[in-house]
Amino acid sequence: MVTTCLSGGHVVKSPDIDTVWQWLDQVPDPEIPVISLVDLGIVRDVAYQGDRLRITLSPTYSGCPATRVIEEDVRTAMRDHGIEQVIINQQISPPWTTDWMSDKGKAKLQDYGIAPPSAKGQPEACPICGAGAVSLVSQFGSTPCKAHWRCEECRESFDYFKCI
Repeated sequence: MVTTCLSGGHVVKSPDIDTVWQWLDQVPDPEIPVISLVDLGIVRDVAYQGDRLRITLSPTYSGCPATRVIEEDVRTAMRDHGIEQVIINQQISPPWTTDWMSDKGKAKLQDYGIAPPSAKGQPEACPICGAGAVSLVSQFGSTPCKAHWRCEECRESFDYFKCI
C-alpha cells in the first residue's frame, strides 16, 4: 500500500505499483485474448500522480481500432479493484515494437496458433505442427500486425505476428 497525504490533511491509501502491474497482467488484449496487455508490451508505465493512478499505454500501431476498448478495459479493471481516479495516457513515441512483448507472451501466441515475431522476419516454424517448411500466403493477416502463412507439412494456415 502507498499512503499519500493530500492537501487539507486528507490521507489516501492506495495499492502499490507492483500490485497494479499484477492487475494489469490479468487484462487480456481484445484481439488476442490469450495474451495480456502487459505481455503484449503495451503497458509502458504505471505511477501515482497525487491521488490518481496514471497508466501509460502504447498502441501496437497508430490508429489501432482496439485502443478505446483497451482503455475502457483498463479503467474497468482498476474500478474492480477500487481505483476510480485513473488517468490513461497514450504514448506513440517511441512507437510500440514487438521487442516489448514478453517471452511469456510470445509463448502464449505460439500455443494459441499464432507464430510469434522472429528476428528473421518470418515464422521460425508452424505453430500447429512445428515443421519449418512454411510459405507466405499474404502480408495481410487478420489484423494489420499479422501476416497469413501456410505450413507445407500439415497444410494448415496460420497467422504470423510481424516484427514491428
